[in-house]
Amino acid sequence: MAADEGLTGSSRVTVFAMFGVAFGYATHHLDARRVGDVAVVGPLTPGVEWGLLWQMARNCGRATAGEAELARWVLTQATRAFVCGSGRIAQFPEQGWKLEPGGKRVRFDSTYANRDQLWTGNLTVEGLAPDQVAQRPTIYTV
Repeated sequence: MAADEGLTGSSRVTVFAMFGVAFGYATHHLDARRVGDVAVVGPLTPGVEWGLLWQMARNCGRATAGEAELARWVLTQATRAFVCGSGRIAQFPEQGWKLEPGGKRVRFDSTYANRDQLWTGNLTVEGLAPDQVAQRPTIYTV
C-alpha cells in the first residue's frame, strides 16, 4: 500500500547504520492506548531514498519473498538495532520525527516484533548532527 500522506510524531527513536546508511526507527500509535502498533523506518543519510531499504530487503532475503516477508526483514533489522545495539548510532526515549509523503505501508497478518504495521519512507529526526546521518564506510554493499 502506498503512503500518500506524510506523518509527524514524537516517540522513541533509534538511529542505526546498515550497509553504510543511517536509518531511523520510530514507533507510532494509532489510538489512545499508545502501544506503538506501527513501526516507522526510513533513511536519514542525505541523498538516500526510502526505496533503498526495500532493495536491501530483496537482496538479503529469499528470492521468492513477498512484501510482508520483506517488511519483516526490515523490522527485524530495526529491532536488532533497538534491542541489541547492532549498528546503533543514537537512541532517544522521546524525539520528534517526520515521515515524508510517499513511501510504503505494510500491514502484517499478525503482530510481528510487537508491531502490526510497517511504514517506510524518507525520514527526518530532530536534533541529529551531520556526523550521525553521514554515509559510513562499509565492507558490505547491496
